[in-house]
Amino acid sequence: MSATKHANSANQLLKHTAAVPCFEDRLGRIGDGTVVFDHIVEPAQPFICALISEHLITCSNKSVWILAKDLLSQERLAQGIRLWSREPLFFPDIEQISSSESLPDQEINAERLGLLKLINDSKLKPKIVIAMAKSLEEKVPSPSTLDSQKISIIKGQSIGLEKLVTLIENISYERSSIVTERGQYALRGGIIDVFPLQSPDPVRIEFFGDEIDSLREFDADSQSSINLIESIQLLSGDTRETQSLLKDYINTSDIIISVGEASHECNVHITEDAEEREGEEDYSIACHEVPFGSFEAGEFILQQARYQNFSKTLSEWSSDDWKIFMFFNNEGEIQRYNELTEDLNDLGSGDNLLTQLGNIPNGFIVPSAKIAILSSAEIFGRYESSRLRKSFNREKQKATRRLIDDFRELNEGDRIVHLDQGIGIYRGLIEMEGEGETSEEVLVIEYAEEAKLYVPLEQAHLISRYMGSGTKAPPLDRLGGGRWISRKAKVEKSILDYASHLIKTHAERNTFKSYTHSPDTKWQIEFENSFAYRETPDQILAIDQTKMDMESEMPMDRLICGDVGFGKTEIAIRAIFKAVMSGKQAALLCPTTVLAQQHYETLKKRFSEYPIEIDLLSRFKTQSQQKRTLKKILSGNADVIVGTHRLVSKDVVFKNIGLAIIDEEQRFGVKHKERFKELFKLVDVLTLSATPIPRTLYLSLMGVKDMSTIDTPPPGRAPVETAICPYDEKIIKTAINRELKRKGQIFFLHNRVKSIEGIKEKIQEMAPAARVEVGHGQMDETALEEIMHRFVNHEIDVLVCTTIIESGIDIPNANTIIIDRADRFGLADLYQLRGRVGRSGRKAYAILMLPQDLMATGDARKRINAIRQYTELGSGFKIAMRDLEIRGSGNLLGTQQSGHVASVGFELYCKLLKQSILRLKGNSSQGLSDCYLHIDFINTNEAAHLKSPQHSLPAFLPTSYLTEAKLRIASYRQIAELETIKELNSLIREWQDRFGKLPAPVNHLIRCSELKIAAASSGIQSVEMLGEKLMLKRNNEYILIEGRFPRIKGTDLEERLKKAVDLVKKF
Repeated sequence: MSATKHANSANQLLKHTAAVPCFEDRLGRIGDGTVVFDHIVEPAQPFICALISEHLITCSNKSVWILAKDLLSQERLAQGIRLWSREPLFFPDIEQISSSESLPDQEINAERLGLLKLINDSKLKPKIVIAMAKSLEEKVPSPSTLDSQKISIIKGQSIGLEKLVTLIENISYERSSIVTERGQYALRGGIIDVFPLQSPDPVRIEFFGDEIDSLREFDADSQSSINLIESIQLLSGDTRETQSLLKDYINTSDIIISVGEASHECNVHITEDAEEREGEEDYSIACHEVPFGSFEAGEFILQQARYQNFSKTLSEWSSDDWKIFMFFNNEGEIQRYNELTEDLNDLGSGDNLLTQLGNIPNGFIVPSAKIAILSSAEIFGRYESSRLRKSFNREKQKATRRLIDDFRELNEGDRIVHLDQGIGIYRGLIEMEGEGETSEEVLVIEYAEEAKLYVPLEQAHLISRYMGSGTKAPPLDRLGGGRWISRKAKVEKSILDYASHLIKTHAERNTFKSYTHSPDTKWQIEFENSFAYRETPDQILAIDQTKMDMESEMPMDRLICGDVGFGKTEIAIRAIFKAVMSGKQAALLCPTTVLAQQHYETLKKRFSEYPIEIDLLSRFKTQSQQKRTLKKILSGNADVIVGTHRLVSKDVVFKNIGLAIIDEEQRFGVKHKERFKELFKLVDVLTLSATPIPRTLYLSLMGVKDMSTIDTPPPGRAPVETAICPYDEKIIKTAINRELKRKGQIFFLHNRVKSIEGIKEKIQEMAPAARVEVGHGQMDETALEEIMHRFVNHEIDVLVCTTIIESGIDIPNANTIIIDRADRFGLADLYQLRGRVGRSGRKAYAILMLPQDLMATGDARKRINAIRQYTELGSGFKIAMRDLEIRGSGNLLGTQQSGHVASVGFELYCKLLKQSILRLKGNSSQGLSDCYLHIDFINTNEAAHLKSPQHSLPAFLPTSYLTEAKLRIASYRQIAELETIKELNSLIREWQDRFGKLPAPVNHLIRCSELKIAAASSGIQSVEMLGEKLMLKRNNEYILIEGRFPRIKGTDLEERLKKAVDLVKKF
């Protein structure tokens, strides 16, 4: 029976059901007392909600409020209603942690505000709102507050910049140098940046005179514009005051539907149970589960009897004129279903079976309406936790590179590295008297014995923030001392050796020939199309690169880096499928048995519809099972083998291995790594690493190591709601019970092994029904693995542990993490720990507990600032990412090179590594910073230019254009680090977007930069202009034309600079 025909729309189905007499009768009674829809199984509840909502909206123009009993059913209802009817308004729940001290999550607050504003603004338009029943009693800003204190801004409006700033200040927005958080605004020339309290992104308002010339949303991370908008409303900062309840927003004419438990007065009650009434039970509108049950992974192909039952039921429905709808995640699944079922007896014309794209977890039937809704998840046994609600804080589709420059994170007292003088301490920015009466801004750097170095702003590029691989601060260098020079030279030599070793290994591997895998087959394309999620751009690129490597005749050796949960496993799965389709065996090596078990389960699910034999070799298997597996590997009957380092033992012999995948390579010992090298010399190797690595290092290693990085989180990852509160057992108890109620699991982090057993007992008292266990690093390895294995299998509810939470293991069911004494963890650790939850698209919670005295500092505003560094707000987590990445680069580079990172700082290390690799590859073009530029009529000092503006051309960033010193420093560094004209053009666009129209001095500075780029790309070391002469030096010799220097004549200085650029481009 082949499913070919696409359904036009779910809407026809709702109309068809509404016309069935028993449903028509119930729908007609709504509004008169409480109408009960009983015997409705859970999978059918969203369908019935959509049926009622559509009926009320189209027939009587009424709004509908749907009340769910808990978060999980709220998310399921929203997903179903979106599928059957229209986009509902989802009212997010703020966890009222039972302490007035705790700080709510900003993202959720903003989302609620935006939603209340929408409900309030569209009072007359019918809508569907889905909320949890308990949310109706929660305090929210009153409708009058939302109306009264908002500012409406429209493109083309004439308002005047000063007036708008006054209005913004009147509604309690804070001024800041750069806008990163809600409720802030920044002012630069004719541009105002502002972050409305209810919006996902901040907005840039650009003026032309007194008129608003353009409104653009911009990305808070990269600070660059995303899209143009026509208008925006700013809600007052006072909306943080809550005087009203959510139920006050329900109009008297609105209809309330309660699903599950009727905990609130309602017009309609939908329940699985029977309605209490006299006489016999009424099953006329009952919705039941699908009669043939669901198939486990692979059973649809293998279990003939159940398969026959499935086809028989479909035939009976078809001959009885039922409408059968089958929902598939994507086209790939439909194709595969058609292939699997084409040999069955065709159901007549098959007209009754319609396929529809959409994700429903379980099917149901409505006998009175003769409707069957089937789900591909039940047929293929693939129960993905559906990534439910798109989180509000739009996960940026483009990987927002953190600002190239973290100079705004350079605070007084930070360690810095000066290219020529070494490590010192940054002491701030001061104005310094220059020649005559001029003064200029300089950066002050302190070296050993309190010696000071003053660096002019335009040389800011010589300085970078010191980031080493350790936590210890490095000693300061002596100003003008020889130690830094010799240390830098030693590091340079070592880096050169390391780079030549990398290049040699890369070249050696490329001299071998390996098996060439065949191009993608039809099955491969179908298999990839059946992936339940949308791939991120990074994933697509990594998949393409991996396939190209596999299809070439040189052995693949690719490293894939990316944060946990960013989709590395999917790349491995597709590579495995490709290898098996080419008739080869694939091996997947994992550092722990628990991880191996998890990969084994994942592969079984993903390959369930294909004849691929997967086996597992690990300690959890008995001796006889292991022997059987070894035989299968030798005979070639096992296509894919997942295992721990047991896979590289001498007794494991592959028949024809074509691909080896090593997961979490950094966690294997040196001995094992050597064994991998020897075993897989001629085999394609794919290595996965969960530690992200910095972009700079990635770029430095390009060309000597095949790497793919995945920086984009998958779409729809719900943000983890982070709350900060004082240690309070009541809060712990509430959080644990809430998670247990939705059948989830909990991590409780306590980083003291001595007192961990005591904590376990306390938790056991708080939640007597919970299964609580302890896991820590001092336990025997086998015992610890056993505990983790049980936790993964949901045999443990609460895991009390130290920071050893297994890094690569994915436990989608664990969605609450409670961190005791969060102040004792570094930011990078907190970031990683918080990433342990929120993997499944279910709402996740991270509760960071601090001692009472830390929470009690001053008033609320101060306390929020003290704690802000712990939540994802602000730049704290950007620094945390940098820390993590530097750890990641330590893993990648090895111990000796990490030592060098510590001695010269990370940025300089990357620069030197890149130079060494280019030099060894025979590309000796020097960087931009090595090209010397001196033009006698260019003035780079603002103060000097203002004193005597005639006879010189200003080339600097004026204070009036960039008032904030930190931004000027960052911008000087940006322009100094450019290497290509393309980069220069994108910087021009960024500056115009962020700071407005470029004034003349900035245009001249850009022209000078263009001159340096043109010179450097032609191998010219220095460019000087004295009078009419243009003196260019290449290979330490001047470039002469007919025995003399080229001349540039004229009185217009701008024209002369332009001619110089054009001339240099010709050499």
